[in-house]
Amino acid sequence: MFFTVLLSTIFYINKTDAQEDIELPEFRNKSFSFQELAGKNADGSRGIGEQKGATRRDPSDVIKVNGTYYVWYSKVIHAEVDEKEKSLKHSGYVATIWYATSKDKGHTWKEQGKALDVGSEGSFDAQAVFTPNILEYKNKYYLYYTGVKHTPGLDHFENNSTNDFTNIGVAVAHSPGGPFRRISVDPILPYNPDGTSFDSYRVDDASLLIRNGKIWLYYKGRNLADGRSGPAQTKMGVAFADKPKGPYNKYEGNPILDKSHEVFIWAHREGVAAYASISKTLEYAMDGLDFKSQKAGIKTVPKPNAPGAYREELTGHVEYGPGVKWGISMRHGPNPHLVRWECDLSVPNEDQSEK
Repeated sequence: MFFTVLLSTIFYINKTDAQEDIELPEFRNKSFSFQELAGKNADGSRGIGEQKGATRRDPSDVIKVNGTYYVWYSKVIHAEVDEKEKSLKHSGYVATIWYATSKDKGHTWKEQGKALDVGSEGSFDAQAVFTPNILEYKNKYYLYYTGVKHTPGLDHFENNSTNDFTNIGVAVAHSPGGPFRRISVDPILPYNPDGTSFDSYRVDDASLLIRNGKIWLYYKGRNLADGRSGPAQTKMGVAFADKPKGPYNKYEGNPILDKSHEVFIWAHREGVAAYASISKTLEYAMDGLDFKSQKAGIKTVPKPNAPGAYREELTGHVEYGPGVKWGISMRHGPNPHLVRWECDLSVPNEDQSEK
């Protein structure tokens, strides 16, 4: 597996004990609003809103390519779920990855089809692929995803808290519309097998950016030792690579953010912003790592579920993060589906113009 621990002796970022003070007026007194999306469009095409008998969840960040917006997500068709796994039909553990396109900044979407199916029998992603995210790099598109296989010794997935481990893989295409092919049959970022680390059970939910010439892969981890209480104790970590396919080195200082069950980050000013989903707070780290010593802790509600944002830096790789304004999140219910959110968390134009 393409994985090593990043030792402090080779760490390539100059990091101070505490980040500098910085004002973040764009985070103050903000709230999220939501727009339902069509399940079926006027022309008869399938949208990404509510659809009876289907689950759409865990959207990626949104990118724009040649005037078209793209989003990827986990999808489950309920009628196709094995009887032994019907209780999981609202989850990602029986999903494949699909994608949709928009021409109007995400107000209406057209579902284009499946982007990535499950892996080969016995592979780490043979059961399901879900929680996708995207990165453009040197004119190629890298689709990161979480994979699971059948519970050991069973012919289905149990979703227990003991040996249903998750890992992150990546597939690549020359176009955002695919076809995507896997980089490897092995995960690029596996769970930690020590049984006690914050990511010793779950490695999941990748979110990417390019910083200091490196690929930064933020992800969530769950500790095997936490058992069934683990979801409420999920934390965020980060790993680094020279290329999108790895090898990835986990940061020695992980975890970097507590109360962060869903990974939602973006390039912001000189640093990296995050929305911690459990505490429902906006956080910021000028060095992209130190979210803890000077917590922003700015409460912003109502909470978007598993959100992704339209992030222009995922295709433009800007040096000074402009922030975000809108994106796609999910809404729970008998037919979980995707909605559009808005919350102006962008950096003021006059601040951007100084850079």
